[in-house]
Amino acid sequence: MKFRIWTTLFLVTSAQFGWAQTSGNAKLVNAEATAPEPSANSYTVLGATPQQEALIRAQIRIMQPDVYPLRVLFVPHWKYVDTARTFRLHVPAGYSSAMFTHLPSRSVFIDSDRYVSDDSLGYWVAHELGHLATNSVSESDADKAAREYRRRLKDARKTDLH
Repeated sequence: MKFRIWTTLFLVTSAQFGWAQTSGNAKLVNAEATAPEPSANSYTVLGATPQQEALIRAQIRIMQPDVYPLRVLFVPHWKYVDTARTFRLHVPAGYSSAMFTHLPSRSVFIDSDRYVSDDSLGYWVAHELGHLATNSVSESDADKAAREYRRRLKDARKTDLH
């Protein structure tokens, strides 16, 4: 009985190694055949309605930020609070937070329950993109960088009205 078990194990094991063998003329993968790097302005929008996703993409396209996020996540309030706590988000006294940026992952988290209007979304996303552009957690640095992004949004609205 032991001999049969050992023989079966040997055959099963040797069959696995045999499957991995290839013919001698297998082509090597060259650097040109590998998957291309994602472009600097490609990002993922998760948890948004189709209208929210279209709006955020249009606003970011208009702002033309120096650094794009890798992902923009619309999350319910409970998940937003939990994520902010996990990342140890510091909100200055007297301020509230409807969105924040996690710099190491280049992720922008938006509290979908506190999403007020299209204009406020663009205003605050500009601020979050300012954090990415300056690679800083400083609110004043982010606001300085956001000024240009907000100006571009404002100019685009003026153009659309005329």
